[in-house]
Amino acid sequence: MQSYEDWAQERADPRFTDWLKGLVEPVWEQAVGHRFTRELADGTLDDEVFRRYMVEDYSFLDVFCTIIGFAIGHAPTLQDRIPLAQFLGLVTSEENTYFERTLDALGVPERDRTEPDLLPPTRGFHAVMREAAHSGRYEEIIAVLVVTEWLYLDWASRVSDRTPEKFYHAEWITIHSGEGFAGFVDWLRGQLDRDGPKLDAAGRARVVELFRRTVDLEKAFFDAAYG
Repeated sequence: MQSYEDWAQERADPRFTDWLKGLVEPVWEQAVGHRFTRELADGTLDDEVFRRYMVEDYSFLDVFCTIIGFAIGHAPTLQDRIPLAQFLGLVTSEENTYFERTLDALGVPERDRTEPDLLPPTRGFHAVMREAAHSGRYEEIIAVLVVTEWLYLDWASRVSDRTPEKFYHAEWITIHSGEGFAGFVDWLRGQLDRDGPKLDAAGRARVVELFRRTVDLEKAFFDAAYG
């Protein structure tokens, strides 16, 4: 693995997050260009596949709010806390409403919303989010959030010109693309770009591990939607 310092010397405008992404590029591309994202954009994604995906994804909402809350608590300044707090507001309002409408449209019963039988990648996601949240280290929390938001921005931006017929396909693309979301993702990356190069070897290795695990889980999560 090429060190960040050696990698950065070869670039005019190096970003720590670009270096991290380069370490996992094959799996990142497999996730971004996954059959799931292609079929969703085409409007050909089977409802049972999307239903399974939505049930699993909805289970993240509670732990996702938790990790954002920990990020707010561990952010070094008020200016770092504000964008995270604003994002938490969006997740618990607009995105939560989207989930409720979609689960209703797909006929998901209450038990699958509150006590779903979680698949292994989902359990892995819950674990990595809790692990990062309880680490007490801001950069580790942000490393996980960067993956979950940046990877979704990447795939959704590539198909943002598509308008599948079903609202829950079209809105899932809209939620994860556009200037507002792109600006937040760039801000998130900037947090890690600022703090990552300052880490000692052990701290940097930990960020790399969390980043890599989260990307692996993103691909596995798309795979699992197909049963």
